[in-house]
Amino acid sequence: MTLLETTVHIGRAEPRLEAREKVTGHARYAADHPIPGACHAWPVAAGFARGRITAVEADAALALDGVLAVVWHANAPRLEPVDDPNLLVLQSPEVSYYGQIVALVVATTPERAREGAEAVTVRADVSPPDSVLRADHPGLYEPEIVNAGYRGRLDRGDFEAGFAAAAVRVDATYRTPTEHHVAMEPHATTAFWERGRLDVFDATQASSTVRETLAALFGLAPQLVRVHNEHVGGGFGSKGVARPNTVLAALAARCVGRPVKLALPRSMVFTLGGYRTPTIQRVRLGAGSDGRLLAIGHDSISQTSRLTEFAEQCAVVSRVHYAPPNLTTTHRVVALDVPPPTWMRAPGECPGAFALESAIDELAVAGGWDPVRLRIANDTDRDAEGRPFSSRHLVECLREGASRFGWADRDPRPAALREGRWLLGTGVAAASFPAITWPSTATARATADDHFEVAVNAADIGTGARTVLRQIAADALGCDEMCVEIRVGDSAIGYATVAGGSMGTSSWGWAVTKACRLLRERIDRVHGGEVPPEGVAVAADTTEDIAGREEYARHAFGAQFCAVRVDPETGEVRLDRMLGVFAGGRIVNPTTARSQLIGGMTMGVSMALLEQTVLDARSGAFVTADLAAYHVAVNADIPRIDVTFVPETDPHLNPMGSKGLGELGIVGAAAAVANAVYHATGVRCRSLPITPALLLPAVPG
Repeated sequence: MTLLETTVHIGRAEPRLEAREKVTGHARYAADHPIPGACHAWPVAAGFARGRITAVEADAALALDGVLAVVWHANAPRLEPVDDPNLLVLQSPEVSYYGQIVALVVATTPERAREGAEAVTVRADVSPPDSVLRADHPGLYEPEIVNAGYRGRLDRGDFEAGFAAAAVRVDATYRTPTEHHVAMEPHATTAFWERGRLDVFDATQASSTVRETLAALFGLAPQLVRVHNEHVGGGFGSKGVARPNTVLAALAARCVGRPVKLALPRSMVFTLGGYRTPTIQRVRLGAGSDGRLLAIGHDSISQTSRLTEFAEQCAVVSRVHYAPPNLTTTHRVVALDVPPPTWMRAPGECPGAFALESAIDELAVAGGWDPVRLRIANDTDRDAEGRPFSSRHLVECLREGASRFGWADRDPRPAALREGRWLLGTGVAAASFPAITWPSTATARATADDHFEVAVNAADIGTGARTVLRQIAADALGCDEMCVEIRVGDSAIGYATVAGGSMGTSSWGWAVTKACRLLRERIDRVHGGEVPPEGVAVAADTTEDIAGREEYARHAFGAQFCAVRVDPETGEVRLDRMLGVFAGGRIVNPTTARSQLIGGMTMGVSMALLEQTVLDARSGAFVTADLAAYHVAVNADIPRIDVTFVPETDPHLNPMGSKGLGELGIVGAAAAVANAVYHATGVRCRSLPITPALLLPAVPG
């Protein structure tokens, strides 16, 4: 791997290429494409969480003018088995969670399809659900592997002995609730069949993956499936794999022989789009009298569905932030009568850092240490498995943040600072996220008029992927950006990895760089530096390049600083200001990078103060399944967020030297808020969200 040493375009702050299309309404999302003859589908969801369907009465629906079909498990085309049973829609009478799709109505208009769905009667034998996560659940088990391929348990040294020998100890349990992504665009699909080929416009972060999944489900060769996702209205992980809506649309299109559009209503997105599992995390910290950590114990409990296992890797963050001689990190999970959880922005690291970084703050208070200095004192150059970090500038982030934030003037005493009726407080937390790169392919073509066409099956979910990829391509080609056309969002381009795990720019950018370098080399070597009239084209695949990298612990790091005010009479918490200082390798585009980090930090504040999905234990249903009941931060909640970067060069990443930033900004943000609330009030909040109902009974007047 050779770094792009001389760059003209990388590092420049530039606006998104597609910005005008989006703000003028010209950008077409999955359900916007005008397909001639398209009809519409509306799902029928189970009104119970555990049971078996005995009958689906469809006559009333079929009698409605415009209703074309009612599809259910007794008449649906058969699908081939795949790894995710949740995608085997309408194949079985068994129901495993509230809201699982049990029938689908297809009609000429969305209104008539919805009316038809309301006319369908579903009869079933129903059992009481087991849908509440608790620490003493008898079904808890310890998975060997958790999300992202991490070991479920990792031990080092003798935790019990190290913890017992510590001069200062913390033993606390932290809880995070079920949380939902609520991306602006709902999960939606337009599907049609033509001469045995399946074409799909899908709201997905991974059209290559969706293509492979649909091919497997319908028994097709992958080249007979094409998935388009030119524009995606957010995802945060909920669109990272194929979802039931995609399969339902393709199934319905096959049944009626016409194109079908299916856009899930918001309430169904809460059920079918995945969510962040609730967690119960016990963190034990032991330190010597000098503040050096002697032991960390991080035990995480989460839930999964009975259909498929998803184990959130919350304790993994404790293997990265600090490296005491004695460590134990474990995960336990229980299968319940609930929808399958999934990735949500920084899965594992986000809820895990809330617990760990809150506990570090508690340790600082217990030992009388400054929270910033305590973190600096426990910095490390290796992770818990002994791998050296390819680069790690957490200390620099903490120091730069403390300087910019004015941390030195902070009075460490809780509930000591007032401004009128408000109690004021500040908090800090460390942040990290893996710098992941996965194999991808890309093509590059030069035309005789000195223009270049670069294609990579990236998914631009609002991050500015097109923009940064054009910057990368221009530097790799040694040309002006205006000479480069970037094409994304089409599985026919060739395999590319998901827009998730903060790996998009590093993975797609490496493939683009390789393709552009190969193209420039071919033009110079084969064509004497001149592009022939027919043009020149090359393709690149980074699989071998990535496999050949040396083994390092690759992570981006940051520090979150937060100031809040709390009204002791009402329990209201207001954010005053927030600062994030991040080390993310070479910053390809400061504009899009800052946008991603501010978005992540905003989501972290929302997590800390507002977000919570409420489940009715009697029915197993999510009852806060709309944007009126599920609260997220709005402009009035976020007065000021600042982001700054610590310069960082890392030659062990990719040709751009970049790290992913899309998820780093949310990690530690909720802990910084919670720590600031403690500093303001003296009340330690170990459960999220921090609401007036939680604070008011304990806040001093």
